[in-house]
Amino acid sequence: MFALRGIFECHPEKAVARNSPLQRAWRIRQIRAWLGRFLVLFTAAVMSGCAVGPDFKVPPAPDVGRYTPKALPAQTAAAEDAAGGPQRFVIGRDLPGDWWRLFGSPELKSLVDRAVQNNPDLAAAQAALRVAQANVAAGSGAFFPSIDGNFGASRQKTGVASTTALNQDTPTYNLFTSQVQVSYTPDVFGGTRRSVESLQAQRDNQRFQLEATYLTLTSNVVVAAVQEASLRGQIDATHKLIKIESDVLHVLRDQLSAGVISEAEISTQEATLAQTEQALPPLEQQLAQQRHLLSALTGVLPNQELPERFELQRLHLPRELPVSLPSKLVEQRPDIRAAEENMHSASALIGVAVANRLPNVSLTATYGVNSLAIDQLFGPGSNVWSLGGTALMPLLHGGTLLEKEVAARETFEQASSQYRSAVVTAFRNVADSLTALQNDAVAMQKAVGFEKAAGKSLNISRRRLQIGEVNYLELLNAQQTYQRALITSVIAQSNRLADTAALFQALGGGWWNRDDVDHKKPTPYFALFNGPIY
Repeated sequence: MFALRGIFECHPEKAVARNSPLQRAWRIRQIRAWLGRFLVLFTAAVMSGCAVGPDFKVPPAPDVGRYTPKALPAQTAAAEDAAGGPQRFVIGRDLPGDWWRLFGSPELKSLVDRAVQNNPDLAAAQAALRVAQANVAAGSGAFFPSIDGNFGASRQKTGVASTTALNQDTPTYNLFTSQVQVSYTPDVFGGTRRSVESLQAQRDNQRFQLEATYLTLTSNVVVAAVQEASLRGQIDATHKLIKIESDVLHVLRDQLSAGVISEAEISTQEATLAQTEQALPPLEQQLAQQRHLLSALTGVLPNQELPERFELQRLHLPRELPVSLPSKLVEQRPDIRAAEENMHSASALIGVAVANRLPNVSLTATYGVNSLAIDQLFGPGSNVWSLGGTALMPLLHGGTLLEKEVAARETFEQASSQYRSAVVTAFRNVADSLTALQNDAVAMQKAVGFEKAAGKSLNISRRRLQIGEVNYLELLNAQQTYQRALITSVIAQSNRLADTAALFQALGGGWWNRDDVDHKKPTPYFALFNGPIY
């Protein structure tokens, strides 16, 4: 109370009149000094306290050594073909941030770069992150006092019975008031800190949501480009079959003219040729749809023709596949990190709910001046001030505050389950991709052998047909077999490319190795006062 006494009592060394202008100025200085010391000391005392609620701890990574029940082989199966070479699994190697470059296609790199620049979904995710960052900055303002200024002017009339010092000369007078108000709610139990902690977790959640959007976009572009190349390969194979069947039809017509065969064989071959030609329109339609999809992914309308054209021969299969350690996957998958931050936010909100059930302290201070004339507003004797404080203790709210705490704890349990689900899904994605790549290699091996054998059989049948040594049904069967072999080979090759992209996506896409990503986690505002609480 010594500070308050100093406000109202004259200093013994000051030999001045009690109500003199000098004495009033001295009192104003004392009030300002006391208010400043009080706010600094009280803030330091409050911020050194602890925050209620649980301190968040990052869940440990699953204690497993591999993704699949069986250990990965050193490499996949190999086929006797340029596109059927083996792929080698490199355990523990890190993923590049621009993993699509491993496919060796300048067109693919150009398309991905343009998609990253123009895709509206990615732009929306970036805006959502900026919103979350602004919310953190706005919420952190609660750590500091609020200062407001106001100016008021009024003309009043009072009765003779209520005459005061302001209107002792006349019952009608003007009143001008100018004030500065300071209010502060000390964070006694850490409710504000927990609230800001939740906002920071939501910001980080949006950051990883952005990375997930980025990874999904780039993966979709790569897979769509591979699918376009696959469709072009199937269309080329169909044109090749049409050429073969047309040549056979010419041979059969020559033999019909020579009286070697009947018109039945001609009709059958014409039907076979028409059936093969009929397969072209659906493939062309799918190719057009893939081009429309790529246009949409790059943020343009489908009427704008893309300069890139994708073919299987210009997409190179990555021979070495980086495979992150299972213990690293939870740090690298953006969806897992987003689920982790969602759990962190829910944990902090438990502390907010607990703090809402505890006493709340508010401090206010007002300093200003008033006068009957605006030109005397800052004259002697015009200053006014007040100091105040309130403590609010919740007593009875019909169980609302308790149930909100229960709801907050259940929300945390929900977020925890969602986090575990994200981890299980991530490990399943990687296991699926690794298994698919091994089976794709075997399928490619068999497809190459199938295509070579079917092509050899068809060539033999065509030569024998020309010299009249083969039954037409045998030739027809060879044609159909070769058609299946060609399409199967194209699909097998595209599956290897698509599943390789799926593996890079399942492992997190290497976003942590990109130059445009800030890997430093921002320091929480409350950590500037008391150190981090998580």
